[in-house]
Amino acid sequence: MNAFKNVKESNFLKERRYEAVVFLMVFFGIFGYMGKVMGVSNMLNTIMNTAWDLLMNTVFYIMGITVLSGALGRLLIEFGVVRLLEILLKPFMRPIFNLPGVASLAGVLTFLSDNPAIISLSTDKNFSKYFRKFELISLTNFGTAFGMGLIVITFMSTLTIPNSSENLFTAAMVGFLGAIVGAMVSTRLMQRFIKNKIEPRLDNDFEGAVEKISFKSKGSVFIRFLNSILDGGKSGVDLGLSIIPGVLIISTMVMMLTFGPKDAIVGYQGLAYEGIPLLPKLAGKVWWIFEGLFGFTNPELIAFPITSLGAVGASLSLVKAFIADGIVDGNAIAVFTAMGMCWSGYLSTHTAMLDTLKFRELTSNALVSHTLGGIVAGTFAHYFYVLLMYLLG
Repeated sequence: MNAFKNVKESNFLKERRYEAVVFLMVFFGIFGYMGKVMGVSNMLNTIMNTAWDLLMNTVFYIMGITVLSGALGRLLIEFGVVRLLEILLKPFMRPIFNLPGVASLAGVLTFLSDNPAIISLSTDKNFSKYFRKFELISLTNFGTAFGMGLIVITFMSTLTIPNSSENLFTAAMVGFLGAIVGAMVSTRLMQRFIKNKIEPRLDNDFEGAVEKISFKSKGSVFIRFLNSILDGGKSGVDLGLSIIPGVLIISTMVMMLTFGPKDAIVGYQGLAYEGIPLLPKLAGKVWWIFEGLFGFTNPELIAFPITSLGAVGASLSLVKAFIADGIVDGNAIAVFTAMGMCWSGYLSTHTAMLDTLKFRELTSNALVSHTLGGIVAGTFAHYFYVLLMYLLG
């Protein structure tokens, strides 16, 4: 027994050594190449300046939106608007998403907050009892498609493109429709993938689960209003703080792999948002795919959907840089909204969500379904926006 244990530990240590070697090769390979092209001093200054600018000019702006939307979301819950929306949306759930009407509550709550809201509902027996097993698991895909939806739409709608008359609120709403289409594709694909894989389980899978989202109200109208905006605003602060690592780390790296020097003649100066345009070069190899599906006019734009795979908050931070470079139009905003909402960082959340539901082995099915759903969402948003502009134009 001890010999077997020693062999197992020895193999584990060897694997960790190999892992360390590979990590060091990749790490020094990437940063060594960037340092060689940019200069080590310029590279380090660009990292610091980009992270600082993102923190001051993007994170706090997004946090302001999350605080206000958090307060609004809590008010909608407190005064019964969410329940009313649930009733109004119920008739559409089975035909579109093949889910029971009560699933609309999950969509509304994740739209007003973020993906994890779906976990609180799915582990509530009063909610989960309406679902067949494969339907309940597909909520992972359904809920993720609307995560941070209110924040994404609000952010996109408040942007301004210089020397453009395009209505970005219209573009954002087209993107919202695209996210709904993407959610339908993702949810139904997930159901098809797993329906025959789910073994019958006991009805007490969620034994001991309690209601985590309460709609019961106490106190006067004024006290309820005050508590709602303060508690909702506080949750918005927590959400705003939670996106800081993703924005500063992921966005800094993506931007440094997207943009070149600010001044091609002077060269690298260590300014924010400089880097080596590696992603656009790679995207340029198969550019016809992105142009055909999403109508992107610049290879740099592919950085948004790539970033939204891991964190939608981080992807939002890229948009202002794109606007400053003059490469964004209404179509791009529609596609960004659709893919940002639909994907909303699902790579970093699906595993945890399915683990909570005790179906971690189905993670690959969820990821494949949601990847296809996001691509469909962006494609629909592009062509619908083009059609809408043609009809209005």
